[in-house]
Formats: sequence, structure tokens, C-alpha cells
Amino acid sequence: MAIVQVGGNLSALAVSPVTGLVYAADPQSGSVVVLDPDQARVVSVLAAGGEPSDVAVDASRIYVANPPGGTVAVFDSQTHQLLSVVSAGAGASALALDGPANLVYAVSSQTGTFAVIDSISLTLQKLLPAPKPGLAGIALDRGRRRAYCTSPGTNTVEICDLDAKKFSGSVDVGASPTGIGVHEPSGAVFVANSAIHHLSIVDGSTRTQTKTILLRSEASSLAVHQGTDTVYTNGGQNGLSRVDGRAELLTGELSLGINPGDVAVDQRTRTVYVSDPLHGTISIVRDF
Repeated sequence: MAIVQVGGNLSALAVSPVTGLVYAADPQSGSVVVLDPDQARVVSVLAAGGEPSDVAVDASRIYVANPPGGTVAVFDSQTHQLLSVVSAGAGASALALDGPANLVYAVSSQTGTFAVIDSISLTLQKLLPAPKPGLAGIALDRGRRRAYCTSPGTNTVEICDLDAKKFSGSVDVGASPTGIGVHEPSGAVFVANSAIHHLSIVDGSTRTQTKTILLRSEASSLAVHQGTDTVYTNGGQNGLSRVDGRAELLTGELSLGINPGDVAVDQRTRTVYVSDPLHGTISIVRDF
């Protein structure tokens, strides 16, 4: 394991599916820090402006949510040049990418709206009305054409039909759900409940919570490794917890000696990245 000092008050992490570079949003400085994990050092800093709360990356672009501006800034992933700033509704704070459909989705923790952005023209295609007062996290099941959004104020996961572009259901989960992820081959949905010591598992087909997994502490973030159906979450005791999504069991804990922030995983290498907002560091965890 390696710990890299990057500074700031890191709010979110994302891993490039092509280069493996790690992008960390820092609302304190209004920037996105780019980390090369092989060199264990910062290689670039993007001036995103505002107070970036989330970042998402695909093969060609970097998307950064700015809640105070209600916008998503778009950068070229090769040159890091700013391409556009797209309106995404007041308080737009969490992002998800749908590459095959050329769409970006942004939900608002402030108003609960759901923005649909065309990733080719970089324009707001549609702004869906809020199903609940605020949506904290979003994850996609692209094959089944669904988005799952956490609603901390109502302790639910809201389900959006991506083709119909409307909300179609709601699932009761734990207290104050925030982080969320989907294992796309199986359709299982994993939810980090930030006010209770358990992780919720939702069956996407029946739209019900089927199991809860006890953790050492409240979890606010998680990441799903698609190839192995492994869930990594910051619900460990000063560190990470690992859950076998197929067996629905807690299978490991790793103490980092910190109160972890966001969690991301490289789908190619299974390397896990964990932010420490208090100390401005990113932990690089391999073989866990």
C-alpha cells in the first residue's frame, strides 16, 4: 500500500478506464488533482472552478460537477483543456456516465432533480423533476436501462427508467443512504447507509432490499469491481471493508488508520483508491 499526499479536502475519486490515472475533486481549491498511481505522484491539476463535488472519467473526457453553479465542467482527457460548462440544474452534485448511449447523468443533492446531458453536443437534453427532496448518489445498470439514486432524506433508493426518462419506483433501505453501486452482470444494487452500520443489498428485478451486511462503522461510499463482484466500502473501522457481492458476505477488513472518504476501484487491475479529506491524501491499495 502507498499513501500519496495531494493536499486539499478531497470529495470524490474516479479512475480512468483507459490510462488508470486517478482524478480527485477538491472543493477547497476548486480543482481536480490528477494522480499517476504508478509513479505515486500528482501529474496535473485541472482548474475546474467552483466547489467540485464529483468527477467521472471515460476514454476521452473528464466531467466535474459543481453544485454551487449547478453545472458540469467538461475537459478533454488527453489535453486537459476545458471544452464546455453545461447547465445541469441547481445543486448538481453526483455524476454517472452512459458511454454507449453518449449520455451523462447528474443528480442534485439540493433539489433532487435528474439532469440528462448529451455527451456529444455537451448540452442539457432534459431535466427530470425531483422524485424526492435531494439525491445524493447515482449508479447505472446500463444493460437494463436503469439508474438508481440514493435519497438520504427519505431513506430510499429511487429508480429511474433511462429510456422512458422518468422515475418508476422506490425501494426502502437503511438510514441516510448516500453511496451506491451496481454489479451490472447480476443487477444487484449495493447501498452505503451513512447513518447506520450496515450495507444494503437491493434486488434490481424485484425492487426490494433483500439483505443487509453489518459493518464496523457507517459507510458513505462504495465501489463495485465488476469482474469479481466485489464491493469495497469505507464502512470499516478506520479503513476499508470488502464484501463478496455474490455470497453477500463481509470477507475482509483493512485498517488504514484514517477516517476514509471516497472509494474508487480500477476495473482492470482491482487496485482500490481511498481519499482522506482530513489529511489530503489518497491511499493506493493493491491485492485486497
